[in-house]
Amino acid sequence: MGRVRQDHRVTTSSQPTVLVLNGPNLNLLGTRKPEVYGSTTLDDVAALCRSAAAEHGWAVDLRQSNHEGELVDWLHEAGRTDGCPGVVLNAGAYTHTSVALHDAIEAIDVPVVEVHISNVHRREPFRHHSYLSPVAAGIVVGFGVAGYALAIRGLATR
Repeated sequence: MGRVRQDHRVTTSSQPTVLVLNGPNLNLLGTRKPEVYGSTTLDDVAALCRSAAAEHGWAVDLRQSNHEGELVDWLHEAGRTDGCPGVVLNAGAYTHTSVALHDAIEAIDVPVVEVHISNVHRREPFRHHSYLSPVAAGIVVGFGVAGYALAIRGLATR
């Protein structure tokens, strides 16, 4: 099935591979604001995603970056990858600020599901707006890290 490397990428065989992208500060899952984001780590999220993807015969490539341009590059890469069933994207704070991510999602012919661990609509007003939602295939909000598995299952129903 693959193994999680230090950078959280999962190496896989020739199975269709879901790309799971995580934006700024998500490398701190488990320690940053556990009252909001819980105590689950990004390694735990990788295992959860592998399990959900395996239900559909898929592998997972999970990546995290604190840099907007790297997330844009990875979305472009997904758009050039034959057989990619989709992208699960937790863009973190870039959700509320990034026209570049909006444009990258719009430019690729791969479904992207926007994920938020917390219910952003119950938080500060600046978190209520998403630049990504208008171009996302779907949105999962407020189910904790279980939202990643829900997003993968959602991609499977498309």
